[in-house]
Amino acid sequence: MTAWLTLVALGVLASLAGALWRVWRGPDPADRMMAAQLVGTGGVALLVLLAPLQDWAALDVALALALLAALAAVGFVKARSPDGAGDPEEAPPPADLARRGDDG
Repeated sequence: MTAWLTLVALGVLASLAGALWRVWRGPDPADRMMAAQLVGTGGVALLVLLAPLQDWAALDVALALALLAALAAVGFVKARSPDGAGDPEEAPPPADLARRGDDG
């Protein structure tokens, strides 16, 4: 089982190498951000694969990395949108709520 986990971890590392290449050479900022998301996902996968070999201590780090990757995506979208658009609080109400005049 350990050899199989190591082999899969090497495959994930190869995927991470390709993603890092795209982060470095990406044509657009959006391409680079998507590659950075792949690095976050691949990092989480790698840590989950290696967690049984390290008495499951890496699982906490994997969860923290997943949270940071999600927050990075939100930050990128907020930074790239004009005037920080994308907040649900700033969005106009749906058409059916605007017609009824109530919140539900």
